[in-house]
Amino acid sequence: MIFKLLPKGTPFVKRLFDLLLAALALIVLSPVLLLVSLLVALGQGFPILFRQPRPGYRGEVFTVFKFRTMRQATDHNGAPLPDEWRLTKLGKFLRATSLDELPELFNVLRGEMSIVGPRPLLIQYLPLYNAEQARRHDVLPGITGWAQVHGRNAITWQEKFKLDVWYVDHWTFWLDLKILALTLVKVLKREGISQPGQATAEPFRGNSTD
Repeated sequence: MIFKLLPKGTPFVKRLFDLLLAALALIVLSPVLLLVSLLVALGQGFPILFRQPRPGYRGEVFTVFKFRTMRQATDHNGAPLPDEWRLTKLGKFLRATSLDELPELFNVLRGEMSIVGPRPLLIQYLPLYNAEQARRHDVLPGITGWAQVHGRNAITWQEKFKLDVWYVDHWTFWLDLKILALTLVKVLKREGISQPGQATAEPFRGNSTD
């Protein structure tokens, strides 16, 4: 485990806020973490956590932690079945309430993520970004972000990336506080959880249709 006290590209006040809030949240929410862990183990089996390599600051790869929301089901070739077939009822609830994101607080403590920032996406998307979109990696990825409070999965990939880059260019500590307040509202309203007609979201396939 690599712990970064002050990750590159992160202002001191932002890192201090991340450490204090993540530590406090883990303590206060420890009963919730234990309960969700038990429900996932009983309802979906092991492993409890979903682990996947994701690109962070300047594309540096780290392992993101989430509660598992899908069954481990594959076709006859060993490829995962579509999301809508693997997503469980418990998984839908965890996603709707954002409880599946709670283990990312450990990523925040380790200095791989921030509380607020562009969401960490898939490694295979890296070569698909144009130069402007790639600037979303000029800051640490976050548990929530400017794009999440402006539509989350209900907006297009291009709209998400524009919002991510806007955040990179306009970051302030007060903006982070505003995003956290808006996130709470969005979670309570359960808005933008998935794209219309999709169990989660369509993969990003590049900018050829722009």
